[in-house]
Order: sequence, then C-alpha cells, then structure tokens
Amino acid sequence: MTERRLVDERISLKHGAGGGAMRALIEQIFAPGFGEVAGGVGLSAMDDGAALPIGDRWLVVTTDAHVVQPIFFPGGDIGRLAVCGTVNDLAMMGATEPLALTCAAILEDGFPRCELERIWASIRAACAEAGTTIVTGDTKVMRRGELDRIALTTTGVALTSRVVTDRGLRPGDRVIVTGTVGDHGLAILATRGELAFDTTLVSDVAPLNGLVRGALAAGGAGVVAMKDPTRGGLSSALHEMAGKSGVAIVVDERAVPVRDEVRAAGELLGIDPLLVANEGKAVLGVRADVADRVVDALRAHPLGRAAAIVGECIAERPGSVIVDTGFGRRLLGEAEGELLPRIC
Repeated sequence: MTERRLVDERISLKHGAGGGAMRALIEQIFAPGFGEVAGGVGLSAMDDGAALPIGDRWLVVTTDAHVVQPIFFPGGDIGRLAVCGTVNDLAMMGATEPLALTCAAILEDGFPRCELERIWASIRAACAEAGTTIVTGDTKVMRRGELDRIALTTTGVALTSRVVTDRGLRPGDRVIVTGTVGDHGLAILATRGELAFDTTLVSDVAPLNGLVRGALAAGGAGVVAMKDPTRGGLSSALHEMAGKSGVAIVVDERAVPVRDEVRAAGELLGIDPLLVANEGKAVLGVRADVADRVVDALRAHPLGRAAAIVGECIAERPGSVIVDTGFGRRLLGEAEGELLPRIC
C-alpha cells in the first residue's frame, strides 16, 4: 500500500511540478468538497479536463495557466504555448474539435506593446492551426514588481461522442508516445541566462488535436487512455496512468524516441529526458491488437513521424513504472522537486 503523501505547511515549487507533490495538493486542498459529476469526469479524477454529459455527448472543459520564462523561446512563445496546451488537454480527453477558447491576460505595468502584439499574433496563428478561436477573456494590469511580466490563463471547450480518460489501461495493453521526448523543457533551459548554452534545440509546442483525431480513427475503442507528458515529463504521465489504472508499465528504454541533441544536453546537465516537459507530444494506451495500426496512423501525420510503442502494461507491482534498459530493469521515479521551474 502506497504511503499517503501529506502537503507541507508551505507551498513550494515542487507543488507545481506535475508529480506526486502536485497531485497531493489537488487531492487534499483543491478537490475536496466538490463532489462527483454524475455520469461524467470531474475535478477529483485529476484528468486533463472535465467531461459533462450533454444528451448523448459530452462537453469537455479544461483550463490552464501559463507563466513560462522566457516568454519567447526557440520554437514558440507564451501565446502559442497557451493555445496549444489547452487544445491538447481537450484532445487528451478525446475532444479533438475545440469549439472555442477563452484567454485572460495579466500584465505588468510597462509591458511593451510590441511584445504584446507579437504574442497575440502567435495566439491567432496557433488558433488557426488548431481550427478554433478566442471568444472571450479578461485583462488585468499589476504594478511593477508584483508580476514577472505576463501570465496567461486559457480555457477550452469541446464536444465529443466518446470520452477517453487516463485510467483505462489493463495488463497486456501497449503504451505509445507520439514523438521525441524532452524537447520543450531542454529548449527552454538552453535559453536561460544562468544555464544558457549553444544548441539547436527547439520546443515541440504544437496543437495535437489533428494528430490525436487520426489515432482515434485508426484505433477506435482500442485507444483506452491518453495523457500529455507536460510537467514531470513522460515519467509523471506514466506514473499517473499506471497508478489510476492499477497496472505497472514496463518501458523499453531503447524504444523511447529521444533526439541526439536532447540526450546530449541531458547528459551535460545531469537531467533525464524522461523527466522533462513536452508540449507537442502525447502518451496513448491502446489494446495490443490495434497498436500497430495506431502507430501507422500517427506516423502518417507530420507531428507523429517518430511515434513508437515504448511499453507494455503488466499486472505485477501496480502503480510502478519499470525501465528495461536492455541490460536489466530499474524503477523509474518521479522528480520530487521542480527540475525546470516555469516551463509552461
């Protein structure tokens, strides 16, 4: 039986890192008292969004806050990140046709107009890629020093005929990642003054709804769980899926796609790419008989060319993530603290 993690008396960076500490914070502080959603998915499920039954369909709702630093980074910016993160959370619930998004902007006094225009141009472009739009929002301005430049909060809504949660795995299922891991987090880190180094790393931030739509069409009911490996990386996503489903996941380390530049940067900094955030990748749990078909569909899409089957679910040691290195096996842990603060 897993020992219950208690939230500390003071909230720290680890509580926003996407791992066990953050899940404990949600379970003990945010979720209690709100009850379940009849026939749907609510806050207590701690999934990528909520699903509310509407007739014979579901309304999927998700919300996210974005405080990335720096706000402009190789491959994107805070605006693109806000749109893609919200669209991707909807897609992870099976809702690949976003109806609309909202966006609230909190700005620091003195924020340059030219940078704000650049961010909003990026938001418009990302919405066009995802086939959606911003329909409402809010604006606040704070005094200098009360905020680090800008924060964005986005909410997305979509309808779907089938909700896919992150807890549908059973022994024998296969685990697929849609592409290389660790790109976003290490691209962000490479731009920061205290650790900056020359690299060709670029964030993978992208809207995944079209990619996921193809996977769902290919795998049908055989696609049983989905998660986007953002904060905490692939490791946290797999731990959450395994724990909720009551299985263990054995990961073939040699099958996990990692760019050479990411691997080299990770070795230089002593950071495991499996623990690093992604903003344009998804983790899919599928029945064994549809796994190859789903991978083929993913690889046919520009964002899924490096998709691979990386693991299998087993009954032993439920909740564990086990890495098969080819020479032996080891347990994959979650990062306790925030490896890379303010990456999304």
